Amino acid sequence: MTGGIRDNGDDDLDEQHEINVTPFIDVILVLLIIFMVAAPLATVDVNVDLPGSTATAQPRPEQPIYVTLRDDLSINIGNDPVPAEQLTMALDDATDGDHEQRLFLRADQAVPYGNLMALLNELRASGYLKIALVGLETLPAAEPRP
Repeated sequence: MTGGIRDNGDDDLDEQHEINVTPFIDVILVLLIIFMVAAPLATVDVNVDLPGSTATAQPRPEQPIYVTLRDDLSINIGNDPVPAEQLTMALDDATDGDHEQRLFLRADQAVPYGNLMALLNELRASGYLKIALVGLETLPAAEPRP
C-alpha cells in the first residue's frame, strides 16, 4: 500500500512538553483588574481644613463638661481657665471623680495638631477615656447638577 495513512497501532495522543499558560494569564488579568480598581481607593489626599461636621447631632447630657483648648494654648473647663499642671485635679472636681463621664473636647481651629494630641494624651493619662470631639455643625454642600 503506497501513499496510505501511517498507522502506529495505538490510539495514544502525543505528549506535549509545553506549559499551558492560558489559566495563568487569566489569573494575572483578574489580579490586574482588582489592583487597578483598588489602587485609587488606597491613596489619600491630604487637604485638611477642620473642624466641621454634617452628622446629626447627638443628644447632649444634662450637664456636659467641656474642655476647651484655645488658640493661645490655654485650657478651660467649662468657662473657668485651668493651668495645665492642675488639669487632672480640676477634672476630678468637675466630674466628682467619675472617670466614666464623657468629656467634650473643643479646640480652636488654629491649635497645632501636636498640642491637641498632647491634651488628649494628658486626658487619657488622667483616666478619662470617653472623650468626644466637638465641631461646628454645617449644612451639607449642594451637589452640582450634571
